[in-house]
Amino acid sequence: MKIQTFTIVVGSAACNASCPYCISRMTGKEIGYELPKVNWHNFEKACRLAQVNNVSTVLLTGKGEPTLYPQQITEFLKHMKEFQFPLIELQTNGLILKDFKKYEKTLKQWHSLGLNTIAFSIVHYKKEKNKEIYTPKSEYINLEETIEKLHKIGFSIRLSCIMVKGYIDGIEELKKLSEFSRKNKVEQLTIRSVKCANNSEDKEVYDWTKSHLVPDEDMIKVSEFLEKNAHKLMTLEHGGCVYDYQGQNICLTDCLTIKPNTEDLRQLIFFPDGHLRYDWQYKGAVLV
Repeated sequence: MKIQTFTIVVGSAACNASCPYCISRMTGKEIGYELPKVNWHNFEKACRLAQVNNVSTVLLTGKGEPTLYPQQITEFLKHMKEFQFPLIELQTNGLILKDFKKYEKTLKQWHSLGLNTIAFSIVHYKKEKNKEIYTPKSEYINLEETIEKLHKIGFSIRLSCIMVKGYIDGIEELKKLSEFSRKNKVEQLTIRSVKCANNSEDKEVYDWTKSHLVPDEDMIKVSEFLEKNAHKLMTLEHGGCVYDYQGQNICLTDCLTIKPNTEDLRQLIFFPDGHLRYDWQYKGAVLV
């Protein structure tokens, strides 16, 4: 077995954003926002399984927004310390960082515990476009200022852009996103088209997502543009490609995880109740 990423689900389904394409709602969002207790016994087994399979990257994420549970993030980082994973990342919408001073001490603690990278989920380089998706009824963060402050602490930054029709949906917008990333010294830029889960449990989300998919032909054009105009750095196990485009790292990938006809797993997913899974959308993809 070869595992690429050890993914840890932090917190509950609670979220402070309003994404109309929410993959958690499509793949079975839990009812209720009470913080689940962590099965630490199984977590240590999951860490050991990841360790013996030479996993280099740990991703802290959530069915909701993980940063709503900063204490649990701290606990996960402390429990992982003995396993010495070289790369630990946190996936977030970043909205709590509107009040950066409130969380600055916690962020510095996370960095000292081994957290390397803050990966922001975005749909655009413009504040007002991100606001439309994430915070239609309130203010969106100043992304540029937040990136600068996190850099000063010592974090690397990834912008994880979901490509949506009407937002980043083609070559010209990708060029502008790349320029924004380069200007703000973003270490990594990942782009992926929004996807519909095969077995959606939320019709409203499914219908919105289906109507905002970037057409396959446009995604092919993006891929061809990068192949022609960027330098390919590597091909990832799950099929994604990493490029250097005018000095900016760009990874073109997808959202889903399963890789049939192989024992290789894109990710090992730990849920607080102790279950270990290897796919978000299929309930049968369970190891423990």
